[in-house]
Amino acid sequence: MCAKASNIGRKGEEIGKQYLLGQGYEILETNYRYKKAEVDIIARHSNQLIFIEVKARKNIKYGRPEEFVSKRKEAFYFDAANAYMEAVNYRGEIRFDIISIVDPNGSPTLDHFIDAFFPGI
Repeated sequence: MCAKASNIGRKGEEIGKQYLLGQGYEILETNYRYKKAEVDIIARHSNQLIFIEVKARKNIKYGRPEEFVSKRKEAFYFDAANAYMEAVNYRGEIRFDIISIVDPNGSPTLDHFIDAFFPGI
């Protein structure tokens, strides 16, 4: 990944984190790694454990950020979620969200997709 793309990603994750805090989420982990997966944010809200993928893009020339979460990435998230829940002995409700951010270095727009994949788990 080039440095510019990495900076956009880091800035997007920070914007996403601040948004979640403003919505009353408790941030438990950031950049949680398990094997090939990296979960951007793990949070708790409304008695749920939430695994959040943050996608940021400079523009939508090639598509909206949320469109870049592949089925493979979803599967990695699912595996990481299981590992995290086992590590902290969590047995409650979970969900998987996506936060999509366009133009994180200028006037960012943010969309929060709740229960974006594996709905109802």
